[in-house]
Amino acid sequence: MQQEPDHSQWTGRTKGLPLMHRMLIGACRFMPLWFIYTGLAIFVVPSCMIFSHKGYIAIYHYFRQRWHYNPLKSLWWVYKNHYRFGQVIIDRFYAYADGTFNITIDNYDLYLDLEKKSDGFMMVSSHIGNYELAGYKLKAENKRFNALVYGGEAQVVMQNRQTKLSRNNIRMIPYSNDMSHLFLLSSALSEGEVVSIPGDRLFGSPRSVECDFFGAKAKFPQGPFTLASQRNVPMLAVNVMKEGYKKYHIHINQLPQPDTNANRKESVEQLSQAFASEVEHILKLYPEQWFNYFEFWNQ
Repeated sequence: MQQEPDHSQWTGRTKGLPLMHRMLIGACRFMPLWFIYTGLAIFVVPSCMIFSHKGYIAIYHYFRQRWHYNPLKSLWWVYKNHYRFGQVIIDRFYAYADGTFNITIDNYDLYLDLEKKSDGFMMVSSHIGNYELAGYKLKAENKRFNALVYGGEAQVVMQNRQTKLSRNNIRMIPYSNDMSHLFLLSSALSEGEVVSIPGDRLFGSPRSVECDFFGAKAKFPQGPFTLASQRNVPMLAVNVMKEGYKKYHIHINQLPQPDTNANRKESVEQLSQAFASEVEHILKLYPEQWFNYFEFWNQ
């Protein structure tokens, strides 16, 4: 019997009190980043693996069942995953402290060409790598950028995001339980703007599409792909992956347009599967950067 994956088990909210977040921003201004990483590796990651049991088990299953690693190797990769995730979080606070990164971009012309046109388009992301940095690098010069975000994020994080993103003509649209955010996103597309939305988190909606993902079935949210199909707009898959010390790589790829003879349901399924395949391709390059800390697959 298959069990429905509970995408709400891990919301993605940055842990810690506001004072701790402000102290981390201050530390990023005055301490070398490698020094903070060292404390993360020695103290923070082991404690998270011990006390955050659900997240630990979900990632362990990811390496055991999707990558077919043996138990010892899976354990080692769980540590690498937690360490990498911690680095990504620290890098966000480093960015809030006006730190800079060496960022390379693949297929930047795809983004620039669409950004110059009068019609709107969508950027679909996933909880891998450090997508937030895309908002600091991919500027919207010709049209407004609308990013769907988790509204329950920590206050300090939301304030600093707003400060940095507003410089690049980016509006944050918090997720709403009544799904009213979809109307704002649809309106933005009709006005020829850019919409950014996660493509791997159900956010409480029961509507999903089952896709082939790492050799098993997994549920992806229907909303982003239905919106793209309804509005008949291009969809870019954008993933920002950490490659080294202060070094990131932005991968931009356009999802194939659905078959012209496909109905709405088939179009949504084709877009969803194309996105799932793109995420799988990126994760095969960066296995440790899967940051969905719940049982994602239907097991």
